[in-house]
Amino acid sequence: MRTDRWAKSMGRISRFGGFSVASSKENQQQQQQQPTITCTTFNILAPIYKRINHEDPSCRESDYRAYWLARNHRILDWLLNEMSSIICLQEFWVGNDELVNLYEKRLGDAGYVSFKLGRTNNRGDGLLIAVLKEYFNIFNYKELHFNDFGDRVAQLLHVELGSAFSQWRSSNIRQEILIVNTHLLFPHDSTLSLVRLQQVYKILQYVESYQNDFQLKPMPIMLCGDWNGSKRGHVYKFLRSQGFVSSYDTAHDYTDADADKWVSHRNHRGNICAVDFIWLLNPDKYRKLLKASWSEAVFGMFKYLVRRASLTESDAFAFLKADNEDCITYSGFCEALKHLSLTGHCHGLNDEEIKDLWLQADVNGNGVLDYKEFLQQIWNSTAPEQSDENKIGEQDEVVNDSQEQTIGFCVKNAVLFPPEVEKGRWPEDYSLSDHARLTVVFSPIRMPCSQLIC
Repeated sequence: MRTDRWAKSMGRISRFGGFSVASSKENQQQQQQQPTITCTTFNILAPIYKRINHEDPSCRESDYRAYWLARNHRILDWLLNEMSSIICLQEFWVGNDELVNLYEKRLGDAGYVSFKLGRTNNRGDGLLIAVLKEYFNIFNYKELHFNDFGDRVAQLLHVELGSAFSQWRSSNIRQEILIVNTHLLFPHDSTLSLVRLQQVYKILQYVESYQNDFQLKPMPIMLCGDWNGSKRGHVYKFLRSQGFVSSYDTAHDYTDADADKWVSHRNHRGNICAVDFIWLLNPDKYRKLLKASWSEAVFGMFKYLVRRASLTESDAFAFLKADNEDCITYSGFCEALKHLSLTGHCHGLNDEEIKDLWLQADVNGNGVLDYKEFLQQIWNSTAPEQSDENKIGEQDEVVNDSQEQTIGFCVKNAVLFPPEVEKGRWPEDYSLSDHARLTVVFSPIRMPCSQLIC
């Protein structure tokens, strides 16, 4: 029964039409009219982390070749049955040559070109990104080493739509995409929430620098991976403030408030949560300055921490301001950040980051903040909740002939496997990983370029 149920689920992508999987002549005709690409992100649980004896935590799957080899063959079977245009894997066991060769051989034989990246300090696992050669021409591949807590890394792949999209190839319309694959730090304690926010900030800084260095104009950006944080978290809100949308939520008409509609991970503590995302930023989106969004995110964290301590906005102002003063000084600001554990330890804000925050708050440059400035620049600085753009790209926009055109993507559909996770449940008979596999189907659409920053 289990095999039948899984086999039935494997066909769900073909039922809503992916360019990579055709289940009927009708689907093939639809695909010829509107080609699509599919993107899969999947944390495949490195054998060095997979426990096989709950009574003995030191007993790991990596000690039993037959176990990890069979499971990874099953993972590859699923991936190659689905044949997504883009595959992003996390916890890829880069430290084992046999497993690396297995993936490179099977993916290569299926028409993929792949890139692997190990975490720093020889942690043993890392990332793998693979794309179908028929669908993409590869312009560039870059690696990002955070060099901070957790030895985390990220991959950036710059591609152009290939021969499979010949109808879209035009000298007047760019068909380039930036794809990022990453795995953020797990928040083992509250101080690491800031580290995770810093990690995603570094990713966006790197992407922005890459675009500037190569003088690239706006293009679609896909951020794929295990973000180790839910829709209630600071990382989620930060990415939303930069214009990114969660592709799965977009496909299912979920808003930012729908935090419990689905899950994608059962962690080592037994908790289930939604942490695996494919984020999309289309090139027609206006974005605020990255540093401004970063400041808003940190001030949002500050607000969360003082509210958790049951402080009102007036209490928070009193907490920040200097003794016997009616305003906030830089020294009082620094002291308050330290009390909230945002500074004063190896994972906290550094001096430069603190000064940048102060400059964002002290807009008139007089060296102090009164109560009105505190409310405007710190307490109410975070952007209001944005509604999900669920109808993003359903129809081509009216484009002025004078505007430069590019491609963006419409989210056609998205599927999580195993299917129970789409209802917020974790099936006990699922053993492929401790993460669900997320696959999103995109269709290219023409759209005007916007400014990256407004």
